[in-house]
Amino acid sequence: MSKLVDSRRRLRLIKMFEDSRFARACAAFDTANAEDPNLEEVDGEKRPHELVDAERVSAWVIKLKPDASVSLRLASRCQHICRWKVPRDQYPRNRAGYLRWRQDLKKFHADTAAEILKDIGYDKALIQSVRDLNLKKGLGKGGDVQVLEDALCLTFLEFEFESFLKRLPEERIVGILPKTWAKMSESGREHALSLSFGEAAKRLLNKALSPE
Repeated sequence: MSKLVDSRRRLRLIKMFEDSRFARACAAFDTANAEDPNLEEVDGEKRPHELVDAERVSAWVIKLKPDASVSLRLASRCQHICRWKVPRDQYPRNRAGYLRWRQDLKKFHADTAAEILKDIGYDKALIQSVRDLNLKKGLGKGGDVQVLEDALCLTFLEFEFESFLKRLPEERIVGILPKTWAKMSESGREHALSLSFGEAAKRLLNKALSPE
């Protein structure tokens, strides 16, 4: 009986340690993102955009997959970490420049998150798993990376899509939406269709996603 008790105690201690390490990693990610000079108003309060974005993506991951792995939960909290440090205007304003910026961003996010996780004390295997998710390796083959992609798309649709209506011409938006839709799984699309949109957003969604 004592061996069973000792085993349970060890398991509890291990879980407590892992929970504490996970909390410290998330806190470190949040501290880094809290430095974002770009503020967003949320419930009447101005907050750093990337900090808010990380919270939203994390929430969607848990909603989509309540038993999400540690690496997936960590990746959702650091997917766009310190994004403002690699501004778009440092690259040519053309398609090639945009694609290079996106690739450099992914590597920057992966490297930044990996350094934080290393300092927290995670092992190489866990760090590599988070890194692969940051780089979206294996996208299109299901698994955790698809859950993360769904969470990113749903965060955009729920919190940013409406604001795009005020900033971009209609033809640009109609071009963006099918690309977003194509990235999502069937489960992600079902969640997207359950979101609340204004009349203008609904009209453009129907226009972009309805077959000719």
